Amino acid sequence: MQFHIENMTCGGCARSVTKAIQSVDPQAEVQADPASHKVEVKTAAPREALTAALAEAGYQPA
Repeated sequence: MQFHIENMTCGGCARSVTKAIQSVDPQAEVQADPASHKVEVKTAAPREALTAALAEAGYQPA
């Protein structure tokens, strides 16, 4: 699944996004690209759970 996160602009943001996603699914494979604001996630967790975790961390995924 893919997310577009406009306010993910640096490596620190990418680490925070990865940490938020892995708080829901520790086994999730996350590829975050701050330059394009895109995050690719391989997980069995529901999208809604990841969206909630990202919002709680201060990132609004689209």
